[in-house]
Amino acid sequence: MIRIGTYWRHAKPAKVVPFYLGANTGELVRTILESKPHPEMGYRSCLGIMRLLKAYSKERLEAASRRAVELRACSYQSLQSILKHSLDQQVIREAEPKKPGPHHGNVRGPHYYDPPQDLLQ
Repeated sequence: MIRIGTYWRHAKPAKVVPFYLGANTGELVRTILESKPHPEMGYRSCLGIMRLLKAYSKERLEAASRRAVELRACSYQSLQSILKHSLDQQVIREAEPKKPGPHHGNVRGPHYYDPPQDLLQ
């Protein structure tokens, strides 16, 4: 378990968490702190994230943080749910690319909406 000295107890979570846990968890903490009107309002969430190390490994916490940031679910509750349901060990499916609409005679296209050039002069 990570031992936090006196200096680290009084340091800001945005500086402490990336140092101890990793880049993805640091990004999650940074997002939580930036989403609050005052950064101090997010400290308890950050401490909760660090407390998750008692139940889960550092690697799982880092993977869950990566997933939470990718899904934009940046909260302590979301991270805890990802870990509880082992979603950090599943592969995130890529979003399907948008398919173009059908091509047929009734589709007007962009030239229909362009104003005539002779009227603009």
